[in-house]
Amino acid sequence: MRKKIAWAVLLGLGVAAGVVAWNTATFSPEGLAQANDIKLAPAIEPDVNAAASRLGAAIRFETVSNQDPAQNRLDQWQGFQAWLQATYPAAHKAMQREFVGKATLLYTWPGSDTSLQPIILMAHQDVVPVTPGTEGDWKHPPFAGVIADGAVWGRGAVDDKGSLVTLFEAAELLAAKGFKPKRTIIIVSGHDEEVGGTGAQAAAEVLKARGVKSLFTLDEGSAIINDAPIINGPAIMIAVAEKGYATLRVTAKAPGGHSSMPPEEIGTVTLAKAITAIHASQFPARLDQPAFGTIEALAAEKGGLMKVLAANPWLFGSLIKSQMGSSPAGAAQLHTTIAPTMLQGSPKENVLPQEAFGLVNYRLAPWDSSADVLARAKQAVGKLPVTFSWEREPREASPVSSTTSQGWKLIRAAAEAEAPGAPVAPFLVVGGTDSRYMKDVSQDTYRFQALRLSSKETKMIHGTNEHISTENLASMIRFFTRLIATSAS
Repeated sequence: MRKKIAWAVLLGLGVAAGVVAWNTATFSPEGLAQANDIKLAPAIEPDVNAAASRLGAAIRFETVSNQDPAQNRLDQWQGFQAWLQATYPAAHKAMQREFVGKATLLYTWPGSDTSLQPIILMAHQDVVPVTPGTEGDWKHPPFAGVIADGAVWGRGAVDDKGSLVTLFEAAELLAAKGFKPKRTIIIVSGHDEEVGGTGAQAAAEVLKARGVKSLFTLDEGSAIINDAPIINGPAIMIAVAEKGYATLRVTAKAPGGHSSMPPEEIGTVTLAKAITAIHASQFPARLDQPAFGTIEALAAEKGGLMKVLAANPWLFGSLIKSQMGSSPAGAAQLHTTIAPTMLQGSPKENVLPQEAFGLVNYRLAPWDSSADVLARAKQAVGKLPVTFSWEREPREASPVSSTTSQGWKLIRAAAEAEAPGAPVAPFLVVGGTDSRYMKDVSQDTYRFQALRLSSKETKMIHGTNEHISTENLASMIRFFTRLIATSAS
């Protein structure tokens, strides 16, 4: 009997080893189309010094979206929009400009063939504030638009005036050369992306009412990462989805009273137990798209053991999840995250609160919904006497866009021209962009900027010393000219 068991074990191991070997030998990322059939338009080499000077001028407009709208300076948006019109005359002559909401811009560059689906290109006008007290930490004043050390410095240089200016640089170059698109080009430039994107939402409603269904939408959200995970080298990370957003209010009511005579039930203690239970009930990690698509694409490039693991998730799935989940950034790709962020109890130290509440922020993975979040929270707290409500209407995760569509291939081709030889991988944006509002007016939505950044450099976005190199400026202009000319010819 022991011999039979031993032979059975050996046979099973042999079969497993054979399956692993076969899967590895035949492995290639699934559903990731190449762009070999795209005839890419030639690049137009920009005058990068002039473009840098113009971006510096754009940064000097303090289009800061504050959490309190009363602090916003609408005159800065008006000045910036007048500057755009004066600075890019050929583009503005070719396109029709409309204002939506308070200050969102909607441009239409009409195509000659109305049977072709349009494309939507996005870049927002507003920027986040500079954290008070940190101004002195900047190498150059955050709104001076200084050009130094081969870069343009200032708030918005990357997020997102860099995108907006390079998009208009490309449109100006093409329009000045007499380019006439066959496919209509739509540019949406929201005015309040950093505080919710009501402008982009209004623009999407206008486009929907007009029956627009674009071939693709392209917005910010990812880049060419110089030290991409797994390969520790450059990779073109094209985001195909973004997480949803929801904040759950957890409330515990109690009798209240004087802290010198505390009852058995204290609201703050009940709340603490509930928040702790909710946080302990983490959503499980999943090897699903698009996160697993990232792993597959980069593992195929890396080869060796990583390729073996990615080719055989049936056997090594737990190990892959453990390795990727070892960092907060990696873990966020694999599940819906739970982050208790705010707590409030009594207004005075010696008063027992009659009500205590906490806010729990969730970033929803594409396979989870706000209903799943609420159900999990209720299950976690069990019979604790707490109630739940949404702080505001939850935003579900975006649909996952295709990696085989024409839109994907067009963007991929233009991106590969700026990073020859670099692997291309799908990606999941864990934050939010204005492009989420375009799901009903676009066949697919992608998020990508054709600039090279290291993981460390991405931390300057919304941080101190935000800047963009002139090399990246030139790359983004070439990318947009190629993408527009190729897509619309």
